[in-house]
Amino acid sequence: MPTFQAEPLTAFAESLFVAAGVPADDARVVSRHLVDANLCGHDSHGVMRVPQYLQFLNEGKYRANVPLDVLNETPAVVAADANWGLGQVQAHRLLAKLAGKAETLGVASGTLRNSGHVGRLGEYAETVAAKGLALIAAVNSHGAGRRVAPPGGREGRISTNPICMGVPTATDPVVLDFGTSVAAEGKVRVHFQKNEPAPAGWLIDAEGQPTTNPAVLYQDPRGTILPFGGSQAYKGFGLGLLLDLLAGGLSGGACSNPGAPLAGIGNTLVFVVLNPALFGGAEHFLNATTGLTTYVRDCPRADGVDRITLPGDPERDTKRTRLATGITIPDGTWQLLVKEAGRLAVPVPA
Repeated sequence: MPTFQAEPLTAFAESLFVAAGVPADDARVVSRHLVDANLCGHDSHGVMRVPQYLQFLNEGKYRANVPLDVLNETPAVVAADANWGLGQVQAHRLLAKLAGKAETLGVASGTLRNSGHVGRLGEYAETVAAKGLALIAAVNSHGAGRRVAPPGGREGRISTNPICMGVPTATDPVVLDFGTSVAAEGKVRVHFQKNEPAPAGWLIDAEGQPTTNPAVLYQDPRGTILPFGGSQAYKGFGLGLLLDLLAGGLSGGACSNPGAPLAGIGNTLVFVVLNPALFGGAEHFLNATTGLTTYVRDCPRADGVDRITLPGDPERDTKRTRLATGITIPDGTWQLLVKEAGRLAVPVPA
């Protein structure tokens, strides 16, 4: 499995997107987002997505150079259509609009429909946290990607529907970003591409029986991913259901439905941006968030535990390591990248 430093891997991804007709600035946004996901340890949202995005561009499912169309706008709301543009590009355009509104009004919310895959939600929370703002975000798969069965069911009814919340502190932001299934589809795909079994408790087959074979998610009849929550999976499924209703319903896009494709290609999205300065005050907010996070970190540790971690810590730890040691690309992913490079006449880095 080849290993690359972040910058040459980013440059390679950029070159592939530019060769596929993506404007250079947009190619840079997407490539940096994907490589940053790898750096943070979320390989499911990293450069393994490049061949998928390129395939969708080649098939006309994604469009390389489209505007963000504002469907409705008030002082505190933006409802937008991404025109099936690259999700990271369009989501950041929306987020910039909302951050500007929140600076003035204290809160701004927005939706996105007809968007390509928006990637790792935590990156958007990190972006606004750097400006002293908080973010609540949710997505669905635009009606498709129904890979999660309700408790007791054996056929997918909703997608893995992640939620993200992030707040600034005086040091590092606290960023909670998780799917409402036991694992994101991309994490199952990583095991599938590596030809490795998935962890027990992630999957059931088409008969509703537990399995560790990731291939069940990509064959017919199709297996499903379990909701998070174990014996209380109704909590994970219930949260995923509400996020589906909010993202799909508010955006003017689609909630999960039987008429949509089983395999999703993009997202609907809801962002809510909050400016603490116009609520209890920015100084109070930072004192409160820093005080509580410090208190939690100082919790007495059980035997064998070296450190109490908070949401966002594992990503920062992994990023420090991978910036030093590089990003290892699974052979299956690398073969797909090399294949796309050949198709697009892009040099392959050594």
